[in-house]
Amino acid sequence: MADVLEVRAEILREIAGRTVCEQLKQIAERYPDSPAYSDPVDGGWSTLTYGQARQRVLEIAAGFLTLGMEPGDAVALMMVNRSEHVLADLGAVHAGGMPCSVYSTFAPDQIAFVADDVAAKYAVLGGAADLARWEPVLDQLPEIRKIIVLNGAPAADRFLSWDDLLELGRARLAEDAAAVDARWQAVTADDVLTVLYTSGTTGMPKGVPLTHVNAFYECAATDRMTALPTQGTQISYLTYAHIAERVLSLYLPLTKVSHVHFCTDLANLGATLGQVRPMMFFGVPRVWEKMMAKLQALLAGQPEEQQEKVRQAMAAGRAYVEAGQHGRGVTPEIQAAYESADAALLSIVRGMIGFDRAEWTATGAAPLPDEVQGFFAGLGLRVIDVYGMTETTGAFTANSPACYKLGSVGRPEPGVEVRIAEDGEILTRSPLNTGGYLGRAAEELIDEDGWLRTGDIGTVDDDGFYRVVDRKKELIITAGGENISPAAIENYLKEHPLIGQALAYGDNRPFPVAILTLDGEIAPGWARAQGIAFTSMAELVEHPDVVKAVEAAVEAANVKLARVQQIKKWALLPTEWTAETAELTPSLKLKRRVIHAKYADVIERLYTG
Repeated sequence: MADVLEVRAEILREIAGRTVCEQLKQIAERYPDSPAYSDPVDGGWSTLTYGQARQRVLEIAAGFLTLGMEPGDAVALMMVNRSEHVLADLGAVHAGGMPCSVYSTFAPDQIAFVADDVAAKYAVLGGAADLARWEPVLDQLPEIRKIIVLNGAPAADRFLSWDDLLELGRARLAEDAAAVDARWQAVTADDVLTVLYTSGTTGMPKGVPLTHVNAFYECAATDRMTALPTQGTQISYLTYAHIAERVLSLYLPLTKVSHVHFCTDLANLGATLGQVRPMMFFGVPRVWEKMMAKLQALLAGQPEEQQEKVRQAMAAGRAYVEAGQHGRGVTPEIQAAYESADAALLSIVRGMIGFDRAEWTATGAAPLPDEVQGFFAGLGLRVIDVYGMTETTGAFTANSPACYKLGSVGRPEPGVEVRIAEDGEILTRSPLNTGGYLGRAAEELIDEDGWLRTGDIGTVDDDGFYRVVDRKKELIITAGGENISPAAIENYLKEHPLIGQALAYGDNRPFPVAILTLDGEIAPGWARAQGIAFTSMAELVEHPDVVKAVEAAVEAANVKLARVQQIKKWALLPTEWTAETAELTPSLKLKRRVIHAKYADVIERLYTG
């Protein structure tokens, strides 16, 4: 414990008094010509240097001041990942404001709730699609003084174009730069840097205020565990309403002088990876699952002789990564086999998918299936788990490239305390913790001794590596009193490439059942390869060969499960679940209550049919 507290004190001294405003000033002065942010344009990139980015941030801050922004005023942001999102965020902070990125998949009533809850005075929207989500509830938000729209601002007093905001800012800077400087210099490390909202898996989202101290402590802890180089390249593609993306591609680049490339559409992620070849990459499990499925489909189309070479090479890669885990050792034989396979094939495959320069690849937000982690290990990639939540400014336990255990979420980050409560809940205490939910009593989240209740059930092994079993509220308790983790069942079910998503159900029931969907990208190609004719997914899910394949996948999963966990009946749906259709959160986690309600009749038939 003494060592933990000493490390914590050391990091706090290192970041003492640091604000995003001061950090950007230092980086812009020291690395004015270093590339900061690149947006995709006509197959190439439009890039701002750190010197140019800071000047733009000051212009935006000055524009906000001209619009009447006061310290503490909230600014709601909704747009895709692009430089303007980061610049508007930082501009608001420099003006003393409080930015709040809103999930672009939120329904209008959720948007209204968040904007009202955070008391937004301004909004910055990307364009017509974002504006369409806000328009139905704008009359309910009279406190919003000005709505800035990047593209296609309506011709009305309440709206302002992005270009007009910049013009206001440039004029204000020219006549009163001292006022702008005074505003950002008044920002302190303990001020709220942003308010992020939980993704709403169990109801309306809750606001999480995070300070400059929270953010810089996370950056410092991450840097110690990853030892990433300065001025590296990375991709920003997950929403800035998600804490992982916000830390990794907004705050951390300000300490590592990273070059951030924006991917504005997830469909273009593969191409962007090939162009950027990032030094680091974080993906929620669904992103890694999709990449694995595409690679498997590509490999399946190769001649059998080539497929066998790939299997042998990947076996060497997996053996190498598994042998490198904590407490184990890479033997000379394993090392030699890996180096041979890497030179002949694995390094080529990594280069094809843009990971030839990756020094840190990670996942979080939900459990990564073992098969997926093992697949990428076969390519020589350590896709390591980190664990955290919005309320802890992101990760508070993590594996590192040098110290990891596959299947675990790692050890506590430097200076972070973690323990398991008597009922199995994971608790944590550190400078990463928020002070409590916006407008709610701190006791709702944090006990009197400063321990934050995560709501997750977990375990810890003798080497200090933690594992997350499941959400405390999501554990299934069967009619026979058995406690079952649905996530564990679902991950085994999703190991088959045909199955895109799975939900296990069984609370107060005699046995678990499952609702499954086909993978919308893999299933059509698989079907065509099998000679199956179909005109729709609805037709495909009823085809006997598809039903037989899914039945085999369920049986394969059941072999790995205890008897009480095994799926007795299942249903295959004709459509995938998405955030837009409300079954998934914006971070692609299951909204179990929504699925339970939406498919209540399907579930009931599994028990009565």
